[in-house]
Amino acid sequence: MPEDGRLVAGRYRLQRRVGVGGMGEVWQALDEQLGRVVAVKPLASPPGSSAEEAARAKERAVREGRIAARLQHPGAVTVYDVADDDGRPVLVMEYVPGQNLAELIAGRGALPADEVARIGAQVAAALAAAHAAGIVHRDVKPANVLITGDGQAKITDFGIARARGDVTVTATGLLVGTPAFLAPEVARGAEPNPASDVFSLGATLYTALEGRAPFGDGDNPMAVLHAVAAGQSAPRVTDGSVGDLVEHLMGADPPLRPTMADAAQRLHALAAGHRPPAPTRVDLRPPPTADPPVRRGIGRGAVALIIATAVAAALTLLVLVLPNKPEQAATPSNTPNPTTAVIGPDDLNRAVTEYYGLLPENTGEAWTRLGPRMRAQGKEQYEQTWKDVKDLTISTAPRTTGANTVRVAIEYTAESRGRLRETRQLVLLARDGALLIDADEVLSSERVSGKDDKGRDNDKGKGKKEDEKKEDERKEGDG
Repeated sequence: MPEDGRLVAGRYRLQRRVGVGGMGEVWQALDEQLGRVVAVKPLASPPGSSAEEAARAKERAVREGRIAARLQHPGAVTVYDVADDDGRPVLVMEYVPGQNLAELIAGRGALPADEVARIGAQVAAALAAAHAAGIVHRDVKPANVLITGDGQAKITDFGIARARGDVTVTATGLLVGTPAFLAPEVARGAEPNPASDVFSLGATLYTALEGRAPFGDGDNPMAVLHAVAAGQSAPRVTDGSVGDLVEHLMGADPPLRPTMADAAQRLHALAAGHRPPAPTRVDLRPPPTADPPVRRGIGRGAVALIIATAVAAALTLLVLVLPNKPEQAATPSNTPNPTTAVIGPDDLNRAVTEYYGLLPENTGEAWTRLGPRMRAQGKEQYEQTWKDVKDLTISTAPRTTGANTVRVAIEYTAESRGRLRETRQLVLLARDGALLIDADEVLSSERVSGKDDKGRDNDKGKGKKEDEKKEDERKEGDG
């Protein structure tokens, strides 16, 4: 067990314990090489796990920790390193003095709606950046939201308490994670995804608004888990726009929840005291020019005379300028001006189709079609994301779901995971006359049967354990 004064990984001197989580304790420590204070979290194996399960959990923890280290956002606790301490992985993070949201709620009870909106906006912005970079948090809850002394909110524990492939209940029957904040589909056994992060954020903000968890937080976690899986929640008592948004975030149907980027935008508006604007179509037309004001003292008859005179003059000029082709002059042109075109659903759907048509082979051209949020991950990381993907096809045609959002289903073969079918939601923005992909979120993912790009059968029905077995055999062969 860690103790005060011990040197971890030959570099980090433990100073004091500052928290306890499902995967281990969190310590304030001094990085003796850089002379800065950090948070150190030795990652413990789940109780009751076998040696093989512990080794696999360690490998996942290291991989997920390194993935989390790619995220740099003011609303997320920065991961500096995943160190090795006598064979046990140790997560090294930014040290954030203050208290977590669970402690804040325990001390103060229900928080004011504007404060909840402000905290939620900061956390949602960080999670939206994570989703754009392909990172799913998987354990959003009040205890993982840190509040600094000046009121800044930061989300921590990316991917550590709930790594990809973990299940809610282990083979030994041990409950992993905090069931009160799980999305219903995750409680029923589905893989965590961006939509489940949205639900968990809603449950977190619900707790802040009401002073209690939406599904209860009693002594029987299995009862809570069943309530979550059934979608049972406590009645909402807080009225107002923040409560309405929280209810939307906690929608039972994942595809009907807003994206994390949409949630961040709406929470920012509410924190600023504004109701979020109703969705509108993307329109590139310049705003209409206002009519010049009419000076007082001019009667309606005078105004009509002025207008009639102007129209007559315009018609006279038109006759003088146009060539002598009356059939052309009498027929108005219906050709739209390309600079004033309205972007409609067909344009959005076409942009998504063209984007996926470039992947995975032509990532360079696909990169030019990304908006600033997608580009925030860096071109190298973007190309690395698609390096493992083969033979991508669109299985369900794109369809617009909002003013600038499109939903589409794709199928592809990943070298490490087999044949997958995913439902994705993309956010587009118009810039300089072009439509750019500004977010690409995975709403659901499932393995499908068929042949991969090398003609091999995909392992439908064998599940993830068979995949992991094959991966272990491959590694032994490489060794």
